[in-house]
Amino acid sequence: MRHLVIYLLILLTFGCGKDAKPEKPDDLISKDKMVDVLYDTFVLNTAKGTSKSILENHGIYPENYIFKKHNIDSLQFALSNEYYGFHVEEYESIIARVEDRFNNDKDRFQTKIDMDVKEVQRKKDSIKRLSDSIKTYKSRKIQEAKN
Repeated sequence: MRHLVIYLLILLTFGCGKDAKPEKPDDLISKDKMVDVLYDTFVLNTAKGTSKSILENHGIYPENYIFKKHNIDSLQFALSNEYYGFHVEEYESIIARVEDRFNNDKDRFQTKIDMDVKEVQRKKDSIKRLSDSIKTYKSRKIQEAKN
């Protein structure tokens, strides 16, 4: 999440210069779609940072993938990003939605991980009980054979 904030600060710093207000592009990416694009961009850039070779071995190049997935091009994204970057309140609302999505996904994934860990532990406990039960049974049979 820290990388997201740093990235956005850089965008806002350089994107919000003292230049003239950018005109609204004819093909402005909607706020909802911009949330999706930025979310996917941050996820893939994070993955690229940790597993770049794995992505490339599977033919996934993050920028191209994002543009193709959302049916946009780099110019459309750049102009839309510049427009929203100049309109800080709108951009902040977009970023807030991206962060909410990250947090919701994080919570959902953590819940899934916790459930998986509990299931693994339940199976281990079940196997241990079965093993203990078998040992007890064998011990009883050995004792019966001795008597």
